[in-house]
Amino acid sequence: MATATMSSSFFQPSTLPADKYRGAVVEDLQLPPAFSISRNEAISRAIELAYERDFSHIPVLDQSRRPLGYVDVAKLKQKWEAGQANPDDKVSQYMTKFKRTSSEPYTVITPLSPLSDLEDFLKTNIFALVTDQSRKFVLAVATSHDLDNFVSRRGL
Repeated sequence: MATATMSSSFFQPSTLPADKYRGAVVEDLQLPPAFSISRNEAISRAIELAYERDFSHIPVLDQSRRPLGYVDVAKLKQKWEAGQANPDDKVSQYMTKFKRTSSEPYTVITPLSPLSDLEDFLKTNIFALVTDQSRKFVLAVATSHDLDNFVSRRGL
């Protein structure tokens, strides 16, 4: 009579990143819609909008809605309060520009991107712009805090 033996590792839970999120994708985070500002917007308006929406980083777009960079709201407010920035100054003077090089290709994060891909991206970036597949529209901004909230809500 043949008997089958099963390795105890067969029943071990996996620790692979994909298993951590159980196949969830970015849209499962239920992120609020992103808002963005023009590079010509006054920094006083940028700070006001950020605090109304509880955003710490705001994407900055050009006139054709292409992402140029972002504004770190806390740093911008510090400069303003220290007298190093005028409320009427343009956002473009204080934004951090996105790196666009052939050695660092643009990583597309869409609503259907696996959370494991987002997690990998956030290991080297402070946030991710969630765009449509053709990168024409910024739909949301995702952070590692959003991932942590998702995991704690789901009990993963």
